[in-house]
Amino acid sequence: MMDTLLFPFQFTFMNNAFLMMAIIAVPTSLLSCYLVLKGWSLMGDAISHAVLPGIILAYLLNIPLIIGAFVAGMFCALSTGFLAANSRVKQDTIMGIVFSGMFGFGLVLYSKISTDLHLDHILFGNMLGVSAQDLWTAGTIAALVAVVIIAKRQDFMLHAFDPIQAQAVGLRVGWLHYGLLALISLTIVATLAAVGIILAIGLLIAPGAIAFLVTKRFSLMLPIAVGVTLFAGFAGVYLSFFIDSAPAPTVILVLTAIFIAAFVRANRKMRQSSDPALNG
Repeated sequence: MMDTLLFPFQFTFMNNAFLMMAIIAVPTSLLSCYLVLKGWSLMGDAISHAVLPGIILAYLLNIPLIIGAFVAGMFCALSTGFLAANSRVKQDTIMGIVFSGMFGFGLVLYSKISTDLHLDHILFGNMLGVSAQDLWTAGTIAALVAVVIIAKRQDFMLHAFDPIQAQAVGLRVGWLHYGLLALISLTIVATLAAVGIILAIGLLIAPGAIAFLVTKRFSLMLPIAVGVTLFAGFAGVYLSFFIDSAPAPTVILVLTAIFIAAFVRANRKMRQSSDPALNG
């Protein structure tokens, strides 16, 4: 029995998958708390889709793919902000147009070139095929993002809750705004090898949403989100080995199940607190 349970750990590719999941769990879960508070979930979705043309162009220019992905992500974020500030169209509509346009542009580019890049790996990741270089890249980016978020967590929190108050107390709101966008882009670049473009958004939304349902204190949201992501990541990768499924989608399914459980629990507590008969 014990040999069966420990069997996945005998394979290097499984150990690398566990390590990669532990690395990307920290920055994605920390950022997800701020994205949920600011209502920026669609922004993470937009940037994750928009990096595709940057990856293809970086391949054509023979430069590191992560540079192309980061530049494309920042271009999406900055162009969305510019268009929203200079038009009557709402920001969520503009984001939908920008990211779908860039994603479509990336697919057209991909169809016109001959490359050994696997589109499925770009879109959905290849956690079982991560290399040592992928681990070092993700680890460096994850450490940088985590340090910045933890160092500036109070400033980011105030900016998320009340940007006007943040500006009134002397915070550089513009730096916080675009700094957060840059951190999102960097984090998506870190997750590309593991979960790909499409599934990255799940890691940038679900942990913060779960933590938001579990606690009302922001100081607890961050560690809860990290803990939930680490558990879901380990459980998803481990379970995928035995059910013969892809690790990344399995991780997202585990996160979805945890969110549903947290949602049911929160609703039950709300009904109990609002019904005197239940309290009595």
